[in-house]
Amino acid sequence: MLAKSNQFITDEQGKKIAVIIPLKSYQKMLEDLEELDDIRLYDEAKKAKGKAVPASEAFKQLDAKRKKA
Repeated sequence: MLAKSNQFITDEQGKKIAVIIPLKSYQKMLEDLEELDDIRLYDEAKKAKGKAVPASEAFKQLDAKRKKA
């Protein structure tokens, strides 16, 4: 869902330094990033052969990582 008319904030030289996007687009972007992070973590877990962790402990570790970010 890309906005057709993005708004930008510029500095004194006219260089784009920020973008204004609709809240709905921002929320969708955050959801997509969270899903991609989950996929990345899943892929890392699959590579860690022989290092199995109970699901409850894995969820605690994931929550701790997210709180740090």
